[in-house]
Amino acid sequence: MHMPNNVDQLTDCSQVQSARSALDEILRQGAQKLLGAAIQNEVDEYIQTHAAVRDEKGHRLVVRNGYLPERQIQTPLGEVSIRQARVNDRRPEQKFLSKLLPPYLRRTPSLEALIPALYLRGISTNDFSEALASLLGPNAEGLSPTNILRLKEDWAREFEQWSQRELSGRRYVYWWVDGIYFNVRLDDTARPCVLVIMGALEEGTKELIAVVDGERESKLSWQALLSDLKKRGLTLAPKVAVGDGALGFWAALEEEYPGVTRQRCWVHKTANVLDKLPKSVQAAAKVHLHEMYLSPTRASARQAYERFFKLYGDKYPKACACLQHDEAILFSFYDFPAAHWSHLRTTNPIESTFATVRHRTRQTKGCGSREATLSMVFKLATAAAKRWRKLNSSAGLAEVIQGVRFQDGELAVRAAKAA
Repeated sequence: MHMPNNVDQLTDCSQVQSARSALDEILRQGAQKLLGAAIQNEVDEYIQTHAAVRDEKGHRLVVRNGYLPERQIQTPLGEVSIRQARVNDRRPEQKFLSKLLPPYLRRTPSLEALIPALYLRGISTNDFSEALASLLGPNAEGLSPTNILRLKEDWAREFEQWSQRELSGRRYVYWWVDGIYFNVRLDDTARPCVLVIMGALEEGTKELIAVVDGERESKLSWQALLSDLKKRGLTLAPKVAVGDGALGFWAALEEEYPGVTRQRCWVHKTANVLDKLPKSVQAAAKVHLHEMYLSPTRASARQAYERFFKLYGDKYPKACACLQHDEAILFSFYDFPAAHWSHLRTTNPIESTFATVRHRTRQTKGCGSREATLSMVFKLATAAAKRWRKLNSSAGLAEVIQGVRFQDGELAVRAAKAA
């Protein structure tokens, strides 16, 4: 029987590595061909769309005009060479701009998102080239420590401009708020707390509203943030604000945007209640908690709520006191469209965005200032925002804005007729 030796193992590893390299190259070439074809189709479609636009002599005003200089685009598959067709658009104040390959683009958005994500996860500036080479292959050039520092400066400028943008005319129907803590090494001993607000627009799209440095989620920090939003034009209050039990936010909200319906995050509340129960009963208690906020009507939810107290009130008073503390704002979502309940019951859109960073165990190297932390949190959030799920349905949003009353997720008038 032939016994494998070290030479055989090294040969196998070499063959596997060679196969992977060949596969990577095939994928890279395929991506290059697909991107080149897509860009060519984009140019052809633009020219064809304006084929009838002609001058007084009957000559086309929009025509092909050779090629732009070849560009190298960094992608997760390695460096890709692209030769983009040039369009000569002779119409006044008109210019062709590719949506697939914007001017000055040097790396794909996924790679742009990867850099701040790696940085926040503890990769130091000097280790970036090695880390990216391991992920993207030996062609991950142009990301030297000097270039990384330039990128950080660009992120800081981009974040500053975004933080000062005008908000007049924006209408957010729902808000989700949270305070995110990071284990970042700073000159002081306090962990930075980043206050985050995201909102749902009238058509149901979610977007990032604010990312600011806070002081342990205090009322003063939240009030400064809300006041700044109003100064920049966000005078219309949301109909619902969803958050955890941070009293600082709720107190600030009442002063800056009075009358907003409050909804306590059920994910936070469930974790808080279970934390005050022994592990032996947590699984069963969790089922009862889920039954409360997954009930089809407020009445059935209240029944599940009362059952919880009968089961655990005598033996575990601290857990019941924790649940009772937010009783008034646990079931607010029943007064809004049923299609939006899964969104309104939790701050999960914020939690999931920052989960991998928030729960990491080691400190970030080199991210030694609050400004750097904020700018990279902003980059991470804006990259994640592209994947945020819209509200399940925009139906009912117009009625919510108008202040029409809902009962158990249905329009109150419709619900009354059904009864």
